[in-house]
Amino acid sequence: MADFSSCIITSLTYALASDSGGSLAQAEIGVIGGSGLYSMPGLGKVKEVRLKTPFGAPSDAYVCGTIDGRKVAFLARHGRGHRILPSELNFRANIHGFKQLGVERIISISAVGSLKEEHKPLDFVIPDQFFDRTRHRVDTFFGGGVVAHIGFADPVCPELAGVVESACQKVGVVGKRGGTYLCMEGPQFSTRAESNVYRGLGMDVIGMTNLQEAKLAREAELCYVTVAMVTDYDCWHPHHDSVTVDQIVAVLLKNADNATKVVRETVAAMPRGRSCKCASALAHAILTDHKKIPPATRKKLKLILGKYLKNKK
Repeated sequence: MADFSSCIITSLTYALASDSGGSLAQAEIGVIGGSGLYSMPGLGKVKEVRLKTPFGAPSDAYVCGTIDGRKVAFLARHGRGHRILPSELNFRANIHGFKQLGVERIISISAVGSLKEEHKPLDFVIPDQFFDRTRHRVDTFFGGGVVAHIGFADPVCPELAGVVESACQKVGVVGKRGGTYLCMEGPQFSTRAESNVYRGLGMDVIGMTNLQEAKLAREAELCYVTVAMVTDYDCWHPHHDSVTVDQIVAVLLKNADNATKVVRETVAAMPRGRSCKCASALAHAILTDHKKIPPATRKKLKLILGKYLKNKK
């Protein structure tokens, strides 16, 4: 099963604020909440920031606040109330919005189905690879007169993954580092034949959302990691059909509680600076002659390309 949609989590009361965009420097760490995690308990000095981006509207307002003195922005991936299908998500707006807020690292929480017996419900998997089975997704900021090819052989920031792994250990959650997240189109779940093929290919977990986030985060030079919360086994498992909705909701609730603990510990332990290569992912990726980039595209991508196009006409 991937991205189960029905769960009620106690929400926070937020003070409302709005902004039309731009670099706000209101957060350094971003958290994306998936199925079952629609708010971020534990945030202090909370306010909402509604953004416009060059790519349209994000899924919801960004809930900004602090954890252990670190500035954090939380976004409910599917919107609060779970209103947006995986294929309807405006991935570009969501990631660009984090960039506008000043975020440098993103922790993405996702409910997933398990493709291996060893990954049990309530386990967290911190995948280091993705496999694409989507068909209808926009997953690049580029085009419109500018071509860039980022390196994506290792799609997850190793530094950030290490911090999350340590956080899982510290709070007593099973956090398995490594493995492959298969990103399917949805919204329907897999057929049994598909599920068995994915298992034969050696995939670990299955979900509907995280690959596009990872690609766009890399293009935006943001560190990115997925925390894949196992909800149940995908339909390959002989006992899959015997799992009740009540059981799944109970797992979602427990996963959400564990995810909150892991995020808090991750934020508290986060290094102040970045020593990974994520911050310079575009350094050698832009192939287009800078003088040939259309003014409208240059303007649209200013936040992403600005430091590389500086003083170039």
